[in-house]
Amino acid sequence: MMALLGLLVLSLFHVSLVGSHTSSQHASSPAQPAGEQSSEGSDNLSFPWSRLRLPRYIIPLHYDLHLHPNLTSLSFTGSVQIQIDVQNNTNWVVLHSKGLKISKATIMDQNLTHLSDKVLPVLHHPSHEQIGIFSPRVLSSGRKYFLCIEFGAELAEGFYGFYKSTYRTSTGETRTLASTHFEPTSARMAFPCFDEPSFKANFTVRIKRNPEFISLSNMPIVKTVEVGDGLLEDQFDVSVKMSTYLVAFVVCDFKSVTATTSSGVQVSIYASPEKWQQTSYALEVAVKMLDFYDEYFNIHYPLPKQDLIAIPDFESGAMENWGLTTYRETSLLYDPLTSSISDKLWITMVIGHELAHQWFGNLVTMEWWNDIWLNEGFARYMEYISVEATYPDLKVEEYLLHTCFAAVGSDSLNSSRPISSPAENPTQITQMFDTASYDKGACVLHMLRHFLTDDVFQRGIVRYLRKYSYKNALNQDLWDSLANTCSEEDFISGKHCYSSSQASKNAYLFAGEHLDLTAMMNTWILQKGVPLVTVTRKGPHLLLRQDRFLRTVLPSDPLWSSLQKGFLWHIPLTYKTDASNTIHRHLMTTQTDSIHIGEEVSWVKVNTDMTGYYVVHYEDGGWDKMTKLLRQNHTALSYKDRTQLIHNAFQLVTAGHLSLDKGLDLIGYLQLETHNVPLLQGLGSLQAFYHMIEKRNEIDVTRKLRMHILRFFRVVIDQQTWSDGGSVSERRLRSELLSLACHLDDPPCLERARQSFKHWLQSKGTLNLPTDVATTVFSVGAQEDRGWASLLHTYNISSSAAQKSKILFALTCSRDTNKLHRLLELGLEGKVIRSQDLSSLIFMVARNPQGHRLAWNFVKKNWDTLVQRFQLGSSCIRSIIIGTTGHFSSPEELAEVQLFFESIKEQASQLRATQVALDNVQKNVRWFQRNLETLRNWLNQQM
Repeated sequence: MMALLGLLVLSLFHVSLVGSHTSSQHASSPAQPAGEQSSEGSDNLSFPWSRLRLPRYIIPLHYDLHLHPNLTSLSFTGSVQIQIDVQNNTNWVVLHSKGLKISKATIMDQNLTHLSDKVLPVLHHPSHEQIGIFSPRVLSSGRKYFLCIEFGAELAEGFYGFYKSTYRTSTGETRTLASTHFEPTSARMAFPCFDEPSFKANFTVRIKRNPEFISLSNMPIVKTVEVGDGLLEDQFDVSVKMSTYLVAFVVCDFKSVTATTSSGVQVSIYASPEKWQQTSYALEVAVKMLDFYDEYFNIHYPLPKQDLIAIPDFESGAMENWGLTTYRETSLLYDPLTSSISDKLWITMVIGHELAHQWFGNLVTMEWWNDIWLNEGFARYMEYISVEATYPDLKVEEYLLHTCFAAVGSDSLNSSRPISSPAENPTQITQMFDTASYDKGACVLHMLRHFLTDDVFQRGIVRYLRKYSYKNALNQDLWDSLANTCSEEDFISGKHCYSSSQASKNAYLFAGEHLDLTAMMNTWILQKGVPLVTVTRKGPHLLLRQDRFLRTVLPSDPLWSSLQKGFLWHIPLTYKTDASNTIHRHLMTTQTDSIHIGEEVSWVKVNTDMTGYYVVHYEDGGWDKMTKLLRQNHTALSYKDRTQLIHNAFQLVTAGHLSLDKGLDLIGYLQLETHNVPLLQGLGSLQAFYHMIEKRNEIDVTRKLRMHILRFFRVVIDQQTWSDGGSVSERRLRSELLSLACHLDDPPCLERARQSFKHWLQSKGTLNLPTDVATTVFSVGAQEDRGWASLLHTYNISSSAAQKSKILFALTCSRDTNKLHRLLELGLEGKVIRSQDLSSLIFMVARNPQGHRLAWNFVKKNWDTLVQRFQLGSSCIRSIIIGTTGHFSSPEELAEVQLFFESIKEQASQLRATQVALDNVQKNVRWFQRNLETLRNWLNQQM
């Protein structure tokens, strides 16, 4: 699944910014009664199971699922026949069901003979989302049975389970479709099932529909038959063995385009009929990606087809259902007239992500949700590997740094969590889809790939995928595969494999030593936080110290030592010096260490190209040396090294390890910089301060910082053309720079944007603005009443999701609080602005200095409605909480946020996002207390 936060960050990029694995106990008799129950004619029965996780003694083998969704009554009926393998004598079958009305349950033996002539009692345990079905005759260990259940429900409101979605045609007609989203725990909303990832089974799906619709599922249709009442029934081929969360079906009236991969897989892109022309780019990407992955993983994609479909109402970015991947329209549809280069990159990366999941996640699935990073971290990392290989001109490697910077940002707060963390109930599980699983997971894999070398890494993951195909895996299984541990079914790989007596060490030959890969990786996966490596030069030696990097606590704070206790990483250090072109390597496994580098070395840059997941602090004048090097000869370092120095310096400023003026001096060299990535990093650092300061009553500092940024970047701003020409990174720089220049009220920028907007207005919206500057032009145009009204009208009728997202951002840039309030109300209503866009709308209003209080008050007032609309642990709720509080920076605001979280204590206690938000505000408060005067004095010196 492509998380929403990634979608938000990337779509706004051009405008700113578990449990243990022990099985439940085997039990042949019922466990102690659980509180809630209800049943018909079963007064003497109590619910037989008290745990959240299902018992392990009944294994589903095959589901025969019949569904009839009625798009007029917005409800569905269905029946499921589940073949089960019983492994302990029992009278009970316990499985998942949520919100389904069960009308009948029966059990048959292997010969399809009913075990009872009565309808069986069904007990419900709503808080565990479980049902228990009682069989008067014992189900015998070692035998197989068929469990048959008939059920029905309304199509769900929202974005989970089997839910309804709508779209409007250009003639104003509203059309309805039904679609599914099951990950992580919502298959149980569509049919009773064993809804845990380790219960893999085969699925045969049949769907009844009216002839004007089509139906899609994971597999191709085998045949369609008439079933009376003018209805047709599509019968789909039996699926491969898979987890319930990957099952999918859609009933709609969409159109498609189709092509075939070199290995014969049929790829189709589906969209609503009027958006059908926007599907050709996605088709090209999907075919290329499937061909690439087939070769890279050395395992053929196992299904005959892959459908990609743009669903009009969709909460996250996309979902990897096997053979039927579902997407937000902005994640799949590319309109050459209105989609920018950032939109194109986003679509390419999302498709790369979801298709990587067809192997990582679908073919090999994590045992339990505590290790969802095995799916998501890999898919996030494979985005970079696949796009770099298939679309090198998109320069995707320039974005990987930002993925790792995002991970460091959240991991350097005390509220961070280990990549692998316990999660038992649905709210805890849903919260696992976060920066730690996706971004930190990807960056740790990046570090590991560079450490092991590309070749060893690739062969290790191929071994992992082959060994655990159609099964479930643990972290340890990945380390064993990467360390080339030999076993009978593994293939031997020269010097990288050891005899069976050595296999238990998981040994890998590195720098002449046996490395315990498990011990190393456990320090990254099972321990939260990011290491800070402090480097001091002493004659021919480099002295190293590792600590936990925290942006909320200073070494002088009383809390410091307790928050550092027990943290130690095995860090694969890399470094370069001016004495040679070699990248030196060193594995640091102790708190302090030292490396001999020789007297003749004048500078050392640690963490080459930021392949390692750690922050570096150069003590005792080390930063002055870096500043001098950048000013005198910045090309001695790679663009990635320069970008990382800028990032690390400002992180250290926030953490109190480096004074702000040192960080500002470091980026002084940027007037010589010709590479766009370090330029954008420096610009982004100044922009972050500016966005925080402009929300405070610091008029003088705000004005001077604005003048400084415009003066400092004057030459590069003036070089920008208002067009779509140039390389990807030139186009991205253009979007960012012009957006900021106009936000800072730069007269030439405003004048040019107003002219362009005037032409666009005169053309009645038929003029296509250059896509890279359209957001900036719209944002300036939205400051006038007429412009704002015209944009809202265009938003309402536009058939381009890319254009709509640019216009929505522009509308949130208005300085008129009444207009901002109206937008929030429209988002809450969910008609003109869809509910799927409400969380990003709130986030964007909160970025606006005139809107940040407004957005926060709106969230407080409508909290119950928001939680009802989006699941409590969802990425939308997380984005709303962190987004609205992210720029608060005064002690009074901190107290206010604490007070609100106290008032929703029952929900807040279940959410990690509330702690992250408090950490963020605390960090901002400290930043102001420490740095405001320094910034004031530094700006005065620049004047």
